[in-house]
Amino acid sequence: MTNVLNEMDRYLLITSDSHAGPEHRTYGNYLEQKWQGDFNDWAKEVDEWIVQMRTVMGPRSIAVNGDPEVDGGRNWDSARRLAETEADGVVAEVIFSNTSPPFSPRLFTEFGEPEIGRDFDRRWAGIQAHNRWLADFCSEAPGRRAGIVQIYLPNVEDSVKEIRWAKENGLTGGVLLPGAPPGSGVPPLYAPEYEPIWNACDELDMPLNHHAGAAVPHFGQYMPESLTMYMLEVKWWAHRALWHLMFSGVFERHPSLQFVLTEVGAGWAPEVLRELNHFYNQMKNETETSEHIFGGPAVSKLSLTPTEYFERQVHLGASFLAPLDCENRHEIGVHKLMWGSDYPHTEGSYPFSREHLRLTLAGVPEEEVHMMLATNAAKVYGFDIDALAKIAAKVGPTKEEISTPLDLSTLPNKARKCPAFGAGNQRGAAL
Repeated sequence: MTNVLNEMDRYLLITSDSHAGPEHRTYGNYLEQKWQGDFNDWAKEVDEWIVQMRTVMGPRSIAVNGDPEVDGGRNWDSARRLAETEADGVVAEVIFSNTSPPFSPRLFTEFGEPEIGRDFDRRWAGIQAHNRWLADFCSEAPGRRAGIVQIYLPNVEDSVKEIRWAKENGLTGGVLLPGAPPGSGVPPLYAPEYEPIWNACDELDMPLNHHAGAAVPHFGQYMPESLTMYMLEVKWWAHRALWHLMFSGVFERHPSLQFVLTEVGAGWAPEVLRELNHFYNQMKNETETSEHIFGGPAVSKLSLTPTEYFERQVHLGASFLAPLDCENRHEIGVHKLMWGSDYPHTEGSYPFSREHLRLTLAGVPEEEVHMMLATNAAKVYGFDIDALAKIAAKVGPTKEEISTPLDLSTLPNKARKCPAFGAGNQRGAAL
């Protein structure tokens, strides 16, 4: 660990999970002239959708596809964002998207959904528009914003070019890996078509990022049950990318490739790894089993166990790092956990991140706190700890403050929007 962190009386906070995107009409500045007519039509659709959403949902604290009347620009106002995150104690961010790129198949998609449509070229132009806006946005706070580039799975060749462009233009957050759920019409992540993408990420030291919500199928219009099933299953659909990449040999062929699962929790990992290890052993060593018959040929190419691949290449953007997960941090792996605030989402910990950290980290050894709040993320995303420490020395929460246990009865009700404060996440919670 960098000595400067030990010498400080404050903690350095890097959020591994935040979101940004422009007011939707700003995207027009990043599109070629040939798309401007289509863009104006799309923007009008978004205008109408925003009005409908505002009517149904009322005021919200975050932008709905970049609605300035709702959040006043928290998504894209660089000065405001710096002021608010610093007030929350945060000095650097890993930035996922928060708004739909132009020509998205749905009007609220932010994770590079891979549907194949008739407007393939338009869709790609819209994704590139977002990436170029994000590069400009990150350049407004050098060294403090690690932007994540979007790609488009059906367009492998151009996606590889875009990854190289991102590396050259300062998007240090790596690559947003979309899901390929059943029914999308897109080959699954274990398909060989994507090998050029894995090659590029490995060569350029660009981590792969997979965010909860990026891989869900369509749940149908069976309200409210559809939304309920989404909430119950959204993390599982993201988890499955882990074994898709692991058992298809992506980690075997690319031992330097780093893979981050974000906003998918953390407590699930030990049990899932135990199950994956069981299947691995059955497939590879127990030759009389059905697991070996079906899975043996693929697993024969793997030299490590799932736990060993996880140790070498996988990280958890654990927003929100709940007290119960922190209690089990050694089983999960302290060096795997990266705290996230999910700014500026309604369910994010802002502006109560200090309270969240007190609830979760009071009593945790200082060295482990540094790992989960800063150094783990710095290693994955290339943040300069020494440079960020100068800012943290002014705005970071004090170590004394974070070591003080939080009395939940003192917490304002509006803070409870953040899942980390939920009763089911607390130490000693019933299973």
